[in-house]
Amino acid sequence: MSSQRLQKILAQAGVASRRAAEVLITEGRVRVNGRIVRELGSRANPRRDRVEVDGRRLVAERHVYCLLHKPRGVVTTLDDPEGRRTVKDLLRDIEQRVFPVGRLDFQTSGVLLLTNDGELAQALLHPRRSVPKTYHAKLEGQVDKERLEALRTGVVLDDGAKTAPAEVNVLRSDGKYTSLEITIAEGKNRQIHRMGEAIGRTVVRLTRTSFAGLTLESLRAGQLRPLSALELADLKQKYLQVAPRRKRPTGQEPEGVPEDATSGADEPRAPKRAGGRGPRPPRKGSQAAAGRPPVAPPPRPRRPAPRRGAAAAPAPARGARTRRARG
Repeated sequence: MSSQRLQKILAQAGVASRRAAEVLITEGRVRVNGRIVRELGSRANPRRDRVEVDGRRLVAERHVYCLLHKPRGVVTTLDDPEGRRTVKDLLRDIEQRVFPVGRLDFQTSGVLLLTNDGELAQALLHPRRSVPKTYHAKLEGQVDKERLEALRTGVVLDDGAKTAPAEVNVLRSDGKYTSLEITIAEGKNRQIHRMGEAIGRTVVRLTRTSFAGLTLESLRAGQLRPLSALELADLKQKYLQVAPRRKRPTGQEPEGVPEDATSGADEPRAPKRAGGRGPRPPRKGSQAAAGRPPVAPPPRPRRPAPRRGAAAAPAPARGARTRRARG
């Protein structure tokens, strides 16, 4: 395991939130290998270094993975300054300090993963992972074919950013409302609501039914369950583990490449021009431009070498031509 920021190590150990951990560090209550650390950018290795808070050594907590059916009217945070109900109020049976992976709006319900595994949480939230998220959205009015196609191909949001292609299916439509199933692989702020606004429709009800393949199943609003071993293994295999590159044996062609695609690989290449732009094209009127093979110039005549001991013949004057050269 590589080194991590101290506030992250304290948060994962269940000591405090990251912001509260920063206060502990600046107050000089944290030691690393016996030395007091006050700088917020300090790093440590939780496996090799001895990290202490108020003289007590930190012990890594057991990783916990839970799936919550977040109800409406609940904030996706562990502490709300406005005193609203948070997801922490639904985690009373969990001893470890867990945090939500991503966010759901205050009035949005659905699947929410909670864990204290920072590595997995970071992988699931990384844009390059393209983690699928499925929503059931209820929109005001009719959503015609043109608007459906716009949602599927991508719409321009209020900040000028265009969404990636999405999978959109119509669940029901009664003329007054239209229910859609929308699957996206992005995580923009309030994306589904803003996609509805981009096509001139307002989302009046939103539920996330799936996140990274995890579904609500039989969970009622406010209920919590641990992930199964199979679900956890599937998550780590898809989004955490990276398959190593296999080296190809010498002379073996890659799979899926036609035989003629590699023909000529061993043939000598034409020399490149300066800047790597390839060989210079033939000039107009030249034999190469006309399609005729170039004709080699006749060999220049050579003078016989003088015999040993004989006087060398005087060199002809510059500009003069010998009879042999004329012939």
